[in-house]
Amino acid sequence: MGLQPGERIDQLYAEGIQIIQSREVFSFSLDAVLLANFPKIPKRGKIVDLCAGNGAVGLFIAKKTAATIEMVELQPRLAEMAQRSVALNQLEDQITVYNLDLKDSLSKIPADSTDLLLCNPPYFKNLPTNDKNPNPHLAIARHEIHADLHDVLRVSAKMLKMNGRFAMVHRPERFLEIMQLMPQYRLAPKRVQFVYPKANKDANILLVEGIKDGKTDGFKVAPPLITYGADGEYTPEIKEMLYGRH
Repeated sequence: MGLQPGERIDQLYAEGIQIIQSREVFSFSLDAVLLANFPKIPKRGKIVDLCAGNGAVGLFIAKKTAATIEMVELQPRLAEMAQRSVALNQLEDQITVYNLDLKDSLSKIPADSTDLLLCNPPYFKNLPTNDKNPNPHLAIARHEIHADLHDVLRVSAKMLKMNGRFAMVHRPERFLEIMQLMPQYRLAPKRVQFVYPKANKDANILLVEGIKDGKTDGFKVAPPLITYGADGEYTPEIKEMLYGRH
């Protein structure tokens, strides 16, 4: 399992998963861990991880399910890192990585075939006024250069089975836009959770769950999730996601 220059192997202790990372190209953040722990993971069937990056979300859920997991990542370097991490964890029989633009992903993943679709998309609109990271790998991961929210929702809705579930991590400032757009793509919003860096701060992460062709009633707002306690340490909920129960 050769590492490229600048790469390292990190571990998500809670799931016993190792993952190849690179600060120069991409490292998973807490967002990926939160997304992997947000929806109920089906025990079997098919799960798709769109905008997979280095494969963090798909890898983090692999031990919780016998479902097949298919990852879609546009950037060749990240898709290749994800593939090596799959091999590192001996999960080749369960996980397939596609180096594809998500807009082309229905060429590999049939419509109406997916039980759960997870997505950690670029958060920031591709506006001329927005400062972008000079590193192209990071700019593509963070800004809607190659895919925007419409693309993510349209492709997700096509892939999902009727009553299949959609889960996404995003930014709270785009909450209203997400709520307005999901029904346009046959995704009924069902549950949201706001994540706060500290108890007295504004939310900085949004988790959203929806159901394809689901009923519009029964919407829930989950209890707030706080990342850091007053002592500057992770809260018990976050520690459990990262390190498991002690």
